[in-house]
Amino acid sequence: MKSGPWQMNWRTMTSTVTRVAGESALDRIACGLGGKIVLPMIKQHIMQMLQNPDWKYRHAGLMALSAIGEGCHQQMEAILNEIVSFVLLFCQDPHPRVRYAACNAIGQMATDFAPTFQKKFHDKVISSLLQTMEDQTNPRVQAHAAAALINFTEDCPKALLIPYLDNLVQHLHVIMVAKLQELIQKGTKLVLEQVVTSIASVADTAEEKFVPYYDLFMPSLKHIVENAVQKELRLLRGKTIECISLIGLAVGKEKFMPDASAVMQLLLKTQTDFNDLDDDDPQISYMISAWARMCKILGKEFQQYLPVVMGPLMKTASIKPEVALLDTQDMENMCEDDGWEFVNLGDQQSFGIKTAGLEEKATACQMLVCYAKELKEGFVEYTEQVVKLMVPLLKFYFHDGVRVAAAESMPLLLECARVRGPEYLTQMWHFMCDALIKAIGTEPDSDVLSEIMHSFAKCIELMGDGCLNNEHFEELGGILKGKLEEHFKNQELRQAKRQDEDYDEQVEETLQDEDENDVYILTKVSDILHSVFSSYKEKVLPWFEQLLQLIVNLICPHRPWADRQWGLCIFDDVVEHCSPSSFKYAEYFLRPMLQSLCDTSPEVRQAAAYGVGVMAQFGGENYRPFCTEAIPLLVGVIQAADSKAKENVNATENCISAVGKVMKFRPECASVNEILPHWLSWLPLNEDKEEAVHTFNFLCDLIESNNPIVLGPDNTNLPKIFSIIADGVVNESIKREDKCSKRLANVIRQVQASGGLWTQCVSTLNETQQKAMQDLLNAA
Repeated sequence: MKSGPWQMNWRTMTSTVTRVAGESALDRIACGLGGKIVLPMIKQHIMQMLQNPDWKYRHAGLMALSAIGEGCHQQMEAILNEIVSFVLLFCQDPHPRVRYAACNAIGQMATDFAPTFQKKFHDKVISSLLQTMEDQTNPRVQAHAAAALINFTEDCPKALLIPYLDNLVQHLHVIMVAKLQELIQKGTKLVLEQVVTSIASVADTAEEKFVPYYDLFMPSLKHIVENAVQKELRLLRGKTIECISLIGLAVGKEKFMPDASAVMQLLLKTQTDFNDLDDDDPQISYMISAWARMCKILGKEFQQYLPVVMGPLMKTASIKPEVALLDTQDMENMCEDDGWEFVNLGDQQSFGIKTAGLEEKATACQMLVCYAKELKEGFVEYTEQVVKLMVPLLKFYFHDGVRVAAAESMPLLLECARVRGPEYLTQMWHFMCDALIKAIGTEPDSDVLSEIMHSFAKCIELMGDGCLNNEHFEELGGILKGKLEEHFKNQELRQAKRQDEDYDEQVEETLQDEDENDVYILTKVSDILHSVFSSYKEKVLPWFEQLLQLIVNLICPHRPWADRQWGLCIFDDVVEHCSPSSFKYAEYFLRPMLQSLCDTSPEVRQAAAYGVGVMAQFGGENYRPFCTEAIPLLVGVIQAADSKAKENVNATENCISAVGKVMKFRPECASVNEILPHWLSWLPLNEDKEEAVHTFNFLCDLIESNNPIVLGPDNTNLPKIFSIIADGVVNESIKREDKCSKRLANVIRQVQASGGLWTQCVSTLNETQQKAMQDLLNAA
């Protein structure tokens, strides 16, 4: 049989294997040597290949461009305009394989350079891909254009996608209908699989804006799930199940509910047949994710389906990987294409692991996290079996995602189990606690470690005083001390590398990434200490003293701003939760904290300002002189010309809140009558919602006590106060659950009863503010 452009004989199969190996090698070289070396060497070759009349060269040039994007990221980003304009021309190339390669390059760049790529080239790329998707005579090109569109929309900011929604939906619907007919008549499914995923990706990004298009797609999608039951259509059916659940999540419960019952029945039918599915059936992973999305949509109503879904989910989450210790000869007999990956151990030995099923296991574990999070006490029947599965998985070193899910599940499972009473909860915590602490000490991956530390901190907050025994404290103290010492050591090593003769921009980029990782771990050390201080109060201070000097080192003036920020945050917690005993450490942190109010870093100023606020609120008599000293410094920061600039606003709002706390809790430390008019003019706080609640509570105190300065002569300040309250509601600084919302509503009602004054206050508000006031009254 004559071989067409898309039919593979043995020669094309051999060339495909060689091509893939070449692309992988290019990718590794680019990542290993970096763009500074690789791009100048390869760019000229690629440009020559792209201008070659032989399609094979143009195809190879585009595939090479796709392969080097990750490794040459920084250098390619600088010339991205030129690259994209050139690549898009090849979407109209006479040869289909070149058009395929152009789609491949666009899809890869959409991932490698997101979201810059989407922001800069949305107009050109979307129109070009939609045009290429109309290539009915070359289904592989059509399918690959759809795949590139998926990559593009996944990382596209919602606001950028919305203007193209009508056009996108129209094209996708026309192609879906045509390809559905092709499936029925000819059995071809390649393009339909990708188009269904494209629809899902667009809906996922568009969210509620997809509601008008819901009825256009849902009947056809349900039809596919109902009828695509043949073995060769398993992937299409799985992708369609995914699409339906993503659309349901995007449009919300109200729009989806009329179809929810029918969709659930379709899923239940598939789930009933679950035991008959092969272990490698692609529907399994799609089903597991779809159930979790249905749980998010239906909320508590999903609980009734747990008996059906939990068995297969636990089975998948319990998959044990196949591992082997092999010599070189054995390894050569086992092909990586069979799903084995190998790590060379030296002495002609390798460790092999069969990776099949690991992604499914990770997904299943993440879905268990989702059920615990969404259903809370509704998941209580399953907490015991899930915790027994998850705790050992903290040491599952074959897959990072599994360990992350195991860590995430711990505080959520404790929340689920609360309804069973304190004894059951304590037993569950004892089962987790040792394993969590040990995992913090041994976890090799910084991203996973940060999740474990965060979850441990949440668990301590949930369990409270008494949840850690002396052995736990001893082990935890040693681990945290080790993390802080490692933090300082790593900084010294990075400084040494900056003096090395091989130091350049690329090395600096790597060092900055390492620094960001270290700082993130430092934030988690702070999280754990926060949870310990808030639970144990001053009782924990003797234990804390083993870490004291290391925390003091963090706030030294020569340290990087992130060190000083988090060091101050830790001392903020000491003051807030351990006062008045905290004052015995004042010699270590008070002077640096006051000096930090004027720091060049807004993050440091914010941490220092918060510290002054908690000094006033919780510190006690000993802190009075320092509150007095802080007031002019705080006012200076607030009144600076750039105080409301985006990078400064959070620090400024913390300063405003701190001034309010000093006036409220330590009025003897401030000239209250003099400061109050200024303080009122600085409100409301719009960015820091937590501090906004404090300021509104203080404002309520002042209004309810008929403070003459706040109300003004003959209540002349009330219109201004109304405007502050309305803006607080508009910016969601005041929420229904906040106690101050009721107090503020009462203030409004009192003015409402006064007639003329009410009219005067409301007349100064715009339409949005008036609606906000009405919403506040209705909610309270």
